[in-house]
Amino acid sequence: DAFPLFLKVKQMQNAFSRTELLLGRDAMETLSRSRVAVFGVGGVGGFAVEALARSGVGALDLIDSDTVAESNLNRQIIALHSTLGQYKTDVAASRAADINPDMKIRVYHSFFTLQTSDQFDFTQYDYVIDAIDTVTGKLELIVKAKECGTPIISAMGAGNKLDPTRFEVTDISKTSMCPLAKVMRSELRRRGIRHVKVVYSKEPPLTPLSPADGEQPQDGRRQIPGSTAFVPSVVGLILAGEVVLDLTDIRNTTAG
Repeated sequence: DAFPLFLKVKQMQNAFSRTELLLGRDAMETLSRSRVAVFGVGGVGGFAVEALARSGVGALDLIDSDTVAESNLNRQIIALHSTLGQYKTDVAASRAADINPDMKIRVYHSFFTLQTSDQFDFTQYDYVIDAIDTVTGKLELIVKAKECGTPIISAMGAGNKLDPTRFEVTDISKTSMCPLAKVMRSELRRRGIRHVKVVYSKEPPLTPLSPADGEQPQDGRRQIPGSTAFVPSVVGLILAGEVVLDLTDIRNTTAG
């Protein structure tokens, strides 16, 4: 009798067996058949990619035009001295493939904007993660996903914050305190969209100090946001967790 049990235990000892103990085999098969698009592979998006790969998601699309810079070393899981200058999508794809060689990964060295949005067919995605920084890009991303009926979760402001325990998952209509969420609420209403799942924090953002190295803001920002190792990472992991639980519908099956 012990021999069949031994074989069963050995069979379960695969890369995702510990996750399967909680989610079940059907959920793991669902994840293996799912394609998730992650727009923005930086401090937030990089950790989301990491968690999705380690959760057994079968296919990823990674979209980001940026390369790894030295200023990313403080918070981005893809940022190492050995990866400086490389495309973030390439580094993230390499990590994900090293975790799960069976995963199908497509990379786009593209900055998502109104002008580039037509390059992406949102009907092919089972879920979309919005981890980009620009308001115009985030709005277009949500509009496109909503038009196609594709589930999307959007990260609100993670910069200039210090308390990772303050982040929560809610609808955009229920957010408060977050300056980015306020702008997004208003602009989405103008587009006829009132409901989007978001991750945000009520922690008032700090005012960053002037950079000692003279670094200049980019992407139209008034100032460079401050960041830590322990805030964007938490946001990315929350995003990935919501995607996994929604795709598998695991919350409904365990309720009650």
